[in-house]
Amino acid sequence: MKNFILAVASSIAVNASAAITVNDDGGNPVTLQKPALRVIAMAPHVTELLFAAGGGDRVIAAVDYSDYPEAAKRLPRVGSNRQIDMERVAALKPDLIVVWLHGSSERQIEQIRALGIPMFHSEPRKLDDIASSLTRLGKLMGTEAVADAAAVDVRKKLATLSSQYGGRSPVRMFYQVWDKPLYTLNGGHIVSDAVRLCGGENIFASMRVTAPVVSVEAVLQEDPEAIFSSAERGPGDGGVAIWKSFASMTAVRRANLFRIDGNLLNRSGPRMVAGTAALCEKLELARQRRKAP
Repeated sequence: MKNFILAVASSIAVNASAAITVNDDGGNPVTLQKPALRVIAMAPHVTELLFAAGGGDRVIAAVDYSDYPEAAKRLPRVGSNRQIDMERVAALKPDLIVVWLHGSSERQIEQIRALGIPMFHSEPRKLDDIASSLTRLGKLMGTEAVADAAAVDVRKKLATLSSQYGGRSPVRMFYQVWDKPLYTLNGGHIVSDAVRLCGGENIFASMRVTAPVVSVEAVLQEDPEAIFSSAERGPGDGGVAIWKSFASMTAVRRANLFRIDGNLLNRSGPRMVAGTAALCEKLELARQRRKAP
């Protein structure tokens, strides 16, 4: 009997040690008894993170606009980040669902929670959170070697950008996500962390709402030195044309109306490093134009 009890205790200890636990971006512990082999990505940036963390063969479904990497385009869809087909989700029998903390509705999250499937909330708010997300998702999927290497690469590239642009004179800028309605991002959004790394200053950083709608008059009053638009409008001006008629604005006078790829900068995955690098280059160009006659 003593040997039997010891064997049972040993088995319990082994099983307990095999459990995988990480904290998600909401601070909630996520525990799996074994690495996830069937994962559903509930946001485009989540899809990118999972693939970069070495879990491409474990992602069984995604939502609309999950178009990177190329293999993600072939994934079955379970809806959008705001409207999910719960019957299909349940039928796919995932062992992990990664949701977008900010973009997913509370109703959807409650429905997923009711299915009893482990759920990881993703909402990177700092650039370094991208690296942290890679390592945590890699741990949940058992792909630590790939995930950790990807995280090291992200941090190395960010350190290079910080070294190159840290300490540069600030450039007051307006970040235009869309023009109809005209809305931007506040200082708590990860894009503002990229702005800070590059030496930029978000003119609407103090607003409480993460993605506030602003007026043209409010932008004119702030008179930014540069304007960036991430609107996806093909090869044209990317939505910055609305400012060209305001000739007295500093950004217009100095030709600092820039278009930037929203797929790179608005999605908090590893490609955001490249988006940040592009932002830094444009802000440096704005600094150089201060010296123009």
